Amino acid sequence: MAKTIGLNHLGLTVRDLDQTTAFFADVLGWDVTARDASYPRTTVTDGALRLTLWQVQVDAPAAFDRKNALGLHHLALEIADEATLNELAATLSATDGVLIEFMPEFMGQGPRRHMMFAEPGGLRIELLWAGA
Repeated sequence: MAKTIGLNHLGLTVRDLDQTTAFFADVLGWDVTARDASYPRTTVTDGALRLTLWQVQVDAPAAFDRKNALGLHHLALEIADEATLNELAATLSATDGVLIEFMPEFMGQGPRRHMMFAEPGGLRIELLWAGA
């Protein structure tokens, strides 16, 4: 039997704390619930998931590498409906600094659909709609 009961929060180190915080707040509509300039870090939430974003402490951080570095492969966020997935895809494709890996497509034979992109700070994010 598991001795844990779920995810409390996920801490991610980011290239530019202000840029990534703004992305989550302005593009995805998340709330910024905490800031600590002395650390520096912010906390953002969509009401179900809480992320703590930490400013990297070196001038030239290693680029994100999902295949050759330990740790995060991608962050998968669930989307409530197909219309919202498509709306976000359009917004993301028009957002400076966002790198689209692929636009919404079926997962396997469907009906699930997903897309993959990197936010301006380089974090790889998947948006997933579970299907009808």
